[in-house]
Amino acid sequence: MHAVEVTPSAARQIKNLPPEVRGQILEAIERLAADPRPHGCKKLQGVPDLYRIGVAHDYRVVYQVRDALMLVVVVKTAHRREVYERLDEIRAILQRHGL
Repeated sequence: MHAVEVTPSAARQIKNLPPEVRGQILEAIERLAADPRPHGCKKLQGVPDLYRIGVAHDYRVVYQVRDALMLVVVVKTAHRREVYERLDEIRAILQRHGL
């Protein structure tokens, strides 16, 4: 089982989501501990080991899987139209956390 870490910026994003979506996002993040690459996840280009899952039809959770450390790092949660806008921002978040 992997440990799950949520970056401070992702935690703020989750906090600002509509309540009905927030619960679904948190449940999906918890399930990543047991299965970091669930059916339907997509590998993203440009950052090693970066994936996304869809939640509540219109939201995405972007995370990095660090198998050697048995760690899943959630780096972004947002509406699907916003989540891919700043891939450079995701790289910077991962660098700040030494990942």
